Amino acid sequence: MIIKKLLVFLLLFSLVKGYSQQNLNAYKYVIVPKKFDAFKKENQYKTSTLVKFLFTKNGFNAVYDDALPEDLENNRCLGVLVSVIDESSMFTTKTALELKDCFSKKVLTTIMGSSKEKGYESAYREALTEAFTTIKALGYQYSPPEKGQVAITENIAPMEENKHPKNKPDRAVVKQEATPEKQLYKSVEPVASEIKKSEPVVKETSAGIQKDGNILYAQEIPDGYQLVDSTPRIKLKLYRTSMPDVFTVKYEKDNGVVFKKDGKWYLEYYFGGQLVTEELNIKF
Repeated sequence: MIIKKLLVFLLLFSLVKGYSQQNLNAYKYVIVPKKFDAFKKENQYKTSTLVKFLFTKNGFNAVYDDALPEDLENNRCLGVLVSVIDESSMFTTKTALELKDCFSKKVLTTIMGSSKEKGYESAYREALTEAFTTIKALGYQYSPPEKGQVAITENIAPMEENKHPKNKPDRAVVKQEATPEKQLYKSVEPVASEIKKSEPVVKETSAGIQKDGNILYAQEIPDGYQLVDSTPRIKLKLYRTSMPDVFTVKYEKDNGVVFKKDGKWYLEYYFGGQLVTEELNIKF
């Protein structure tokens, strides 16, 4: 009876492994947050540098969430976002890793690693390394989907980006070393924005962000949201600021802002040298 149960378990494990491996191989990048939701501070207990190191060591192209390559920034669906599940108790540190695609759908959840080490840093290192054995066993090798195969990115056309570096949003400067022996992590904290909001003056322009009140759906990305229509096509990318309900956006040849006022969302930018404000119908 025991042998029979063991055989069933091994069969199920091999099926799950094959499915997860096939799914994971379709992604070019793994996005590692500088601050996991499970923790209060950036890189707390060196979890961010450790997770990035583990993925890089096992053949993944791991990047921090505020330093995305150009192709990943234009098409978020090229990568999966990793998060840490923390179920630690007073005497045992227990963690797992979870990977989600650009639609926040789960791609893979690892086993729960555990440690009874007293020091937080060493305990999380041991638990996360044990959890990573699930991913390590898959033998990841990037294999982009072939034409004709169903891919989650097929129907999403990236928003047209301005190629001039001066128009790209400022990003935090990160200096990091990620090895088991030495882990260094430094970043520049964002400063408070002093954006002044003007009275909305809704005007018709040739921009065509939103017509006839069509809904724009907000999909969360590491540094904000991307707004897509029902196509779905990415229309705008919203980047968080230090002010709630205020986002910077990259739009046309100039940067703009999206803000909330009196319960409504507005896009404000310069068009032909004139300040234009458009009302947006955003569904979060």
